[in-house]
Amino acid sequence: MRRDFRRRVVPTGYDAAVTVLDEDPVGGSPPAGTIRRIPSQGPETNSRETIMTFSKTTRRGALTGISVAALALITPFAAYAEDVVKVGLILPMTGPSASTGRQISQAVALYQAMNGTKAGGKTVEVIVKDDTGVADVTKRLAQELIVNDKVSVLAGFGLTPLALATAPISTQAKVPQVVMAAATATITEASPYIVRTSFTLPQATVPAADLATKNGWKKVITLVSDYGPGIDAEKAFGAQFTANGGTVAAALRVPLKNPDFAPFLQRVADEKPDALFVFVPSGFGALVIKQFVERGLDKSGVKLFGTGDLPDDDQLDGMGDVVIGLISTHHYSAAHPSPENKAFVDAYVKANPGQRPNFMAVGGYDGMAAIYKALEKTKGDADGTKLVEAMKGLAWVSPRGPMSIDPETRDVIQNIYVRKVEKVDGHLWNIESEAFEKVKDPVKAAKMKK
Repeated sequence: MRRDFRRRVVPTGYDAAVTVLDEDPVGGSPPAGTIRRIPSQGPETNSRETIMTFSKTTRRGALTGISVAALALITPFAAYAEDVVKVGLILPMTGPSASTGRQISQAVALYQAMNGTKAGGKTVEVIVKDDTGVADVTKRLAQELIVNDKVSVLAGFGLTPLALATAPISTQAKVPQVVMAAATATITEASPYIVRTSFTLPQATVPAADLATKNGWKKVITLVSDYGPGIDAEKAFGAQFTANGGTVAAALRVPLKNPDFAPFLQRVADEKPDALFVFVPSGFGALVIKQFVERGLDKSGVKLFGTGDLPDDDQLDGMGDVVIGLISTHHYSAAHPSPENKAFVDAYVKANPGQRPNFMAVGGYDGMAAIYKALEKTKGDADGTKLVEAMKGLAWVSPRGPMSIDPETRDVIQNIYVRKVEKVDGHLWNIESEAFEKVKDPVKAAKMKK
């Protein structure tokens, strides 16, 4: 059964608010007239907060089973609701891309833990929904969040089809859609209400092509997942690499669902290129590495490289020493040397023992930063058009480094880093060596020049 995860911010009577995570089956209802007591999670008090669940409505529309005490609390809760801005966070919490949902949802919770639950004088409440990575489910959940939950912002979107499925709804309802993950270049063109805080594949891929040329690789095969971002990566790499004088010997596309890289890697072994460029979604990199090694390609002289999705920080330490020396280009590394990133990584690891934040986490963290900063600019006005206008041109120092929202495209502008996997203090890290600064999405930049 699909589950919904609702993070509710409950007034405590103290300076802080309590964030409570509920799990309820979709469409399910609690027993009529029940009152549940949930321990406070606030650090400043050991008091226990009461969360009330009202009874079902009868066919005549009358509420049954509500106590006198419950009726007395309806008015203050209604007044409280007016001071709340709801964010509907739609993510693949289960299924093949569950690691994306986990990283982003944990980073969103961390942002509120580190920065509080208030923005522009309003309390920000996050409602997390699991779309299982299926676009039809994403679309339905977006509709439910707008109509039933009255959210002011939609956010998340782990894959391109999920973001695109929601775009018409965002446009019609005039609700901002903050894309924290999906990376096809054209996503922001699907709705004037879309703002992106992740990255685009061409942003990360064009520098990879330049890196291949710099390393003297003349013949390269590209291997990508067969959907929007993968096709973006294939085209961006091919155009830049051939413009630099290189040859793309083959452009291989692997099905996104139930991928088996083995036959494609056999093609690489037969072709014997100088290098293999790879793009796969977050969470799939370990499988590519495993099958690359199983076919002996790590000892064949074929250099493996790609965007940062391949040596994903979330999986890197478990890939083994075989990835030491692997080069990639990306907008974030958990090893990025800045005080902002150190604070972010330390807090993330403390909140989620045994885990390390990756580029999906920073996309979620910065997505919340954009929402908070926009609410501050509008002084808490959650009108969708005003929030999007407030997000245009925002600039701040993220854990990834300096970033901003392009006022013309509503897409992210950021540094892209060249990284190499190194072992430091017994752990594997993507160590940055140089940066391409203030990189805009190349696809939209090229359109604007015409």
